[in-house]
Amino acid sequence: MLNAAGKQYHIALGEGDVGKYVLLPGDPGRCELIASYFDDAKHVATNREYVTYTGHLDGVPVSVTSTGIGCPSAAIAMEELVRVGADTFIRVGTSGAIQKDIVSGELAIITAAIRDEGTSSHYMPLSFPAVANIDTVIALEAAAKKIGAKYRTGITQSKDSFYGQHEPERMGVANDLLNRWRAWEIGGALCSEMESSALFVIASMLKVRAGGIMQVHGIGQMPPLTELIKVSVQGLRELIAMDKARGTI
Repeated sequence: MLNAAGKQYHIALGEGDVGKYVLLPGDPGRCELIASYFDDAKHVATNREYVTYTGHLDGVPVSVTSTGIGCPSAAIAMEELVRVGADTFIRVGTSGAIQKDIVSGELAIITAAIRDEGTSSHYMPLSFPAVANIDTVIALEAAAKKIGAKYRTGITQSKDSFYGQHEPERMGVANDLLNRWRAWEIGGALCSEMESSALFVIASMLKVRAGGIMQVHGIGQMPPLTELIKVSVQGLRELIAMDKARGTI
């Protein structure tokens, strides 16, 4: 679906507007900051919750596009970005801790996501796993080590209700929410956020790569997102180097 200018209807982008490598924060206000780590970054489009900047890393075009909050808007962003040429995505965001010993500011490199949301069920049955592309996991781990960031690698829970997590007691399904949260904790899930599972499922369907890295809010005050952004940008550099070595760019 195109708009009157011939661009993708929601993200207002066309072919050539973005690189094949895209960082996906939720918050539109974070795009300019993330883009400041690119070379020659330029604002490309703003429409609804979707803000896009494009620049270069190591001579290769890269972009950052915000997705807004939740899986429905994130799914639209990925669908339309793929249509204009992107094929490698890293979700960059914040999350709440599930494991009780996580200190605020630790990074979670995501390997898979619990599909505790509705959007991905419109793409694939719930028995289909939401798994990060292995290249993104390898690249982000290498990036975190180079930056010297404290990180864990593991599973996130993707949900639809922010307040269902933070105020479950007042919900009509309180017992179910609390019991399932306990299950995610016992199962070793690291954190809880609102986008990854749909992105992973849709990426699998579209035959593109998607991964994720979260800064986790746990024990103590949440620090600035500087380290998260540095690791995510270095993660793109690692993916670019990987693809150059393979001869795919």
